[in-house]
Amino acid sequence: MGIFEKLNAKIDELITKISTLQEENATLRQELVQIKAQCEVKTAEITRLQELNAQKDKELSEIEELIAKIEDSIA
Repeated sequence: MGIFEKLNAKIDELITKISTLQEENATLRQELVQIKAQCEVKTAEITRLQELNAQKDKELSEIEELIAKIEDSIA
């Protein structure tokens, strides 16, 4: 095998590797987009739950104030 054939074989090998890496890169980009979308959904759910928790804390505080007023009026 001459030098040109060896060089041609190496170039073909590099082209194949580049093509494979480009496909892997495209796949990873798609996965990244999907993971970011999932993260956004989870972040929105966490925010919603935090707001709900804050509302429940406020309601509990109001109930505790009412109980304290009732206890004061009974005493």
